[in-house]
Amino acid sequence: MRDVIIIGGGISSHTAALYTARASLKPLVISGPELDQLSLTTSVENFPGFPDGIQGPDLINNAKKQAQKFGAEYIEGLVDSFEVNENKFIVGVKDKKYEGRTIIICTGASARKLGIPGEDKYFGRGVSTCAVCDAALYGGKDVVVIGGGDSAMEESLALYKFAKKITIVHRKDTFNASKIMQDRVLKLTDKINVMWDTSVTEVLGDGKFVTGVKTKNIKTNEESELKVDGMFLAIGHIPNAKIFEGKIDLDEHGYIITDKLSRTNIEGVYAAGDVQDPIFSQAVTSAGTGCQAAIQAERRIENLKAKGEY
Repeated sequence: MRDVIIIGGGISSHTAALYTARASLKPLVISGPELDQLSLTTSVENFPGFPDGIQGPDLINNAKKQAQKFGAEYIEGLVDSFEVNENKFIVGVKDKKYEGRTIIICTGASARKLGIPGEDKYFGRGVSTCAVCDAALYGGKDVVVIGGGDSAMEESLALYKFAKKITIVHRKDTFNASKIMQDRVLKLTDKINVMWDTSVTEVLGDGKFVTGVKTKNIKTNEESELKVDGMFLAIGHIPNAKIFEGKIDLDEHGYIITDKLSRTNIEGVYAAGDVQDPIFSQAVTSAGTGCQAAIQAERRIENLKAKGEY
């Protein structure tokens, strides 16, 4: 029986592990094979404490080592089952079961991708899912933004401060974004233009970085190439919370619902990071909620001991 089981391998997970380990709770961290968003990112310039920036994988590895230093135990495995049983929780990884008094879910959210050639090859080398994170790297360069919702508008506005030219590629002839967001973007004709009724079919590169994209007009089937230095995907995220359906309250988009203290509707189960955050999706906010969840888990263990239920 573990005091704390943490599910996930991103910055929220390592932060929760650090705090619970320093509280002598000896957390067990179960992380899957899929890399987290930071591990797929190159330079991170907006995480406090690194004036010269830090590589995403280095930030993650440092956070993990820091948690391990204080006694956090890590195992690799994909959690495929979750059960609530009175005052304990059972987490399954293939044929193994792990029991915990508290659970912290940090499974993140995966960015939706187009599934086109070159997309994975150049991810982190011109293909990005976060303009707030990477916009400064594209100063004076040409970029393309994929999408037509509010997130695509936000990505375009973030890039507007840095990029030379921004082309928004959208499959329809109208945006899905709110009118106020559309108005903000469409008036910036000095830098931003839109390719309507168009999809990106391939990401082009020189073997190291993105050099352009292939596009296709959905109505005319006309194909063309667009020279750009970066492609930003803004077509939404998929929260990694499927195994918790029917056991923990999720919103209409599949994100875990938490209160301001990172608590779910199940006492003793907490969630942190992008799996419960459809708005910010930043490394620093994920770390913050990881801290919150860890402190709440520590307090629950203390309460169980005080009640004689430990």
